[in-house]
Amino acid sequence: MIALGSLQLRSNLFLSPLAGYTNLPFRLVIREVGGVDLCTTDLVNARSILERNRKALKLIETCAADRPLAVQLFGSVPEEMRDAAVFLEAQGVSSVDINMGCPVRKVCRVGGGSAMMTELGKTAALVKAMVDAVKIPVTAKMRLGWDDDNLTAPELARALEDVGVAAIFVHGRTREQGFGGRVNLAGIRAVVSALSRVPVIGNGDVTTPEAAKMMLNETGCAGVSIGRGAFYNPWIFTHTRHYLATGELQPEVAFGERVRVLRRHFDLMIEVFGEEIGCRMFRKVAPWYSKRFGPANEFNKAVVRISTREEFLSVLENYLRWREQFLDDNGQLRPQYRPAPLVASFMEEPASVRRENIPVPQGPVDVW
Repeated sequence: MIALGSLQLRSNLFLSPLAGYTNLPFRLVIREVGGVDLCTTDLVNARSILERNRKALKLIETCAADRPLAVQLFGSVPEEMRDAAVFLEAQGVSSVDINMGCPVRKVCRVGGGSAMMTELGKTAALVKAMVDAVKIPVTAKMRLGWDDDNLTAPELARALEDVGVAAIFVHGRTREQGFGGRVNLAGIRAVVSALSRVPVIGNGDVTTPEAAKMMLNETGCAGVSIGRGAFYNPWIFTHTRHYLATGELQPEVAFGERVRVLRRHFDLMIEVFGEEIGCRMFRKVAPWYSKRFGPANEFNKAVVRISTREEFLSVLENYLRWREQFLDDNGQLRPQYRPAPLVASFMEEPASVRRENIPVPQGPVDVW
């Protein structure tokens, strides 16, 4: 359906990197649910990969079921970025993505992330060295610019197209905005208009199939990359593909299926990270699933303290019993307890709909 250089993909929907969350267990869950093809790892420091840092190698851990896979690199030293790309190609990675959008100060102050958008010539030279060194596609993920007075994305995208980048991923906010305010669809459209050969993938606040379609229609982008929306709702990819193909919205995923996928995610966390670390990491994950459970305060209070598989299963069993008090005679949540509909920030919101905000996950800073 879409090509990134030599990489032919079956879906124009992508999983965005989300620091501390888009690890191997989550990527496998997303792939099992369906609707996505290319997934991207957490951002990882190029130098750390070259030094074979244990944490960096864990960030790019993968398996045969986790394909095609892109690894997102950050860094500002051309030789390190080039050599890291060569290493990743040798490991069988499908593509390399360069982070030019991270607004985190720790990344920007060393010349990575959004800081790369302030020095176009230097950034283009770095990318050219990477493109020339590998056969796999090299892509770039950027924001619209440093701030509203420096919307450099169209100019930078043209420079990167000229040096052979395979695709541009654009988050429709500036570095100054962080994750606040509204996504600027016109800003993404300006990047699309600036290019003639490579696809532009839009990103930012896509939390529903309707939002994905609006981004495609309003910007002319070739695809959509989803981060927080996928963590909030792992079914968003398969639901969006269905909506784009048929115009029909699929019903909300049943509670039992949400619990099944929650348990699958937990099992994969234990399998990949071990029981102690896996449980500790899952304390941050489980409350995201419970956002669509209806009343879940009892579950959330308990699940953030789990240390073993046995404790998790006990917490879940106790919650399922506690939740029964909110059900009607048909076993469904009574209307007053159902989660509110979700509307992306750039969409017009009906006055009758209460928008539920999706917060920005707080990833561990040591992965940056």
